[in-house]
Amino acid sequence: TGGHTTEILRLLSCLSESYSPRHYIFADSDKMSEAKICSFEQKRAETFSNSQFTLDRIPRSREVRQSWTSSVITTLYSILYSLPLTYKLKPDLILCNGPGTCVPVCISALLLGLLGMKRAIIVYVESICRVETLSLSGKILYYFSDYFIVQWPDLKEKYPKSVYLGRIV
Repeated sequence: TGGHTTEILRLLSCLSESYSPRHYIFADSDKMSEAKICSFEQKRAETFSNSQFTLDRIPRSREVRQSWTSSVITTLYSILYSLPLTYKLKPDLILCNGPGTCVPVCISALLLGLLGMKRAIIVYVESICRVETLSLSGKILYYFSDYFIVQWPDLKEKYPKSVYLGRIV
């Protein structure tokens, strides 16, 4: 909560107005992200008058220090919750950066693509704080993302599918 939101908003600040509308999806227990997103979008609206965005909450797939066994159940629940939302939004692009909430959304998008309903491009940006190893979300989405971006050269060496762009947040 907070760090991933700050990183994703830094990435979004570089995007043109053609990336609209933007749909933010975050955990229902995340109290900080909504305020950060609204503040970011308010500033963005000063530059881009047609700026459009939505906010959606989904159940958190995994709490910090939650057991692996119960994480499977909560993640499956989060995926089931994400499917109708992803179907409704039908995103062209999913840009995510590591919170566990992104995994159910990406899996939902992959399922919709496999069913021939809508194919979304998934771009995963590993958090700047992941210097030597991937996060759990990164370890999962490394195999499913269209583009997997790391911010440290050591990670590029360990994960050859990744794209190293330097520090981008």
